[in-house]
Amino acid sequence: MTDPDAAPLRRTPLTGVHESLAATLTGFAGWLMPLRYSSETAEHTAVRTAAGLFDLSHMGEITVTGPAAAAALDYALVGQPSALAEGRARYTMICANDGGVLDDLIVYRLGADQFLVVANAANTGVVLGELGDRAKAGFSGTAQVTDRTDDYALIAVQGPNAERILTRAVAEDEAAAVTGLRYYAITPVTVAGCNVLAGRTGYTGEDGFELFTPAQRAEEVWQALSAAGAGDGLIPAGLAARDTLRLEAGMPLYGNELGRDTTPFDAGLGRVVKLDKPGDFVGRAALAERARSAPRRELVGLAGGSRRVPRHGYDVLWDLRACGTVTSGAPSPTLGIPIAMAYVEADVARQAAADPGDGERGRFAIDIRGSAEPADLVPLPFYRRQT
Repeated sequence: MTDPDAAPLRRTPLTGVHESLAATLTGFAGWLMPLRYSSETAEHTAVRTAAGLFDLSHMGEITVTGPAAAAALDYALVGQPSALAEGRARYTMICANDGGVLDDLIVYRLGADQFLVVANAANTGVVLGELGDRAKAGFSGTAQVTDRTDDYALIAVQGPNAERILTRAVAEDEAAAVTGLRYYAITPVTVAGCNVLAGRTGYTGEDGFELFTPAQRAEEVWQALSAAGAGDGLIPAGLAARDTLRLEAGMPLYGNELGRDTTPFDAGLGRVVKLDKPGDFVGRAALAERARSAPRRELVGLAGGSRRVPRHGYDVLWDLRACGTVTSGAPSPTLGIPIAMAYVEADVARQAAADPGDGERGRFAIDIRGSAEPADLVPLPFYRRQT
């Protein structure tokens, strides 16, 4: 039954386009989003071999501006945004005082005193509130935090043909800006006569771009990109393909690999925590302690030895004893086998790395509906693009 008191799902500026393409739409983090347009396997494969076009307008966009913007972000986040050059970006996290991850983010430095923070859809309100509160802790009046989510549509072109497609879509004199754009950098370009910001970032394991587009011009930009990619295999792709692409690439998903009960170190992402930056930041003491302590669990990759698919929440077994939990699992369209990321006991992870054994002899397995299905420990990521 439908909850009559539930808030209606928010439509992105491109929902009408998805409906015209007969996409399967689903609720996700309070938004009505395209799950797939045809086959998620076909969409996944297109991104790996040609290009996919994604609507990511559910993501949160928050600006932090003013003379103290850089210092406020250094205090609020585990990274050091003040060290970013203008036009560059950085993957980082916002943590609670105890070191638990509230969200993982990308921060773009658009100017000396202007930053764009991109948050996960489900966490936009939390990130907005925390950034606002932390900016007031010593930076009030000199660092302004503003929710810009409704102002933007976010459109991504991902895949080996993405650069060629975007180069064709932008104004002729901007082609060199696209081809010369470094990974985790951002530049203004013009698509369909519309000024957009193009970041060379993504969540698929492929080369690609994410375009921050004025919401009212989103359909024009989408159609221009579609036309530019018509001869290069570009097709629209939904959330289902995005999830299997990021899983193959070993990229964490908030709510699965990351959460309030995990720290960056748990997820093998301690490198994003800048304990040596000057000044204090929220969670510093707890994260410093965590960095000094032996890990209790480790995030690992598992490849299924049968055709049965591990899913989020399934138990991981070591010699038939429960030793961890699957965080993400799916059939891998690229590899043709089931794959999973899982948190397992740290001593088991070390033992498995030293003596993985043979899955059929009962070392690693995944409890799939009461059946211990063999699995092999494999390094992350499962897939790495050829550069």
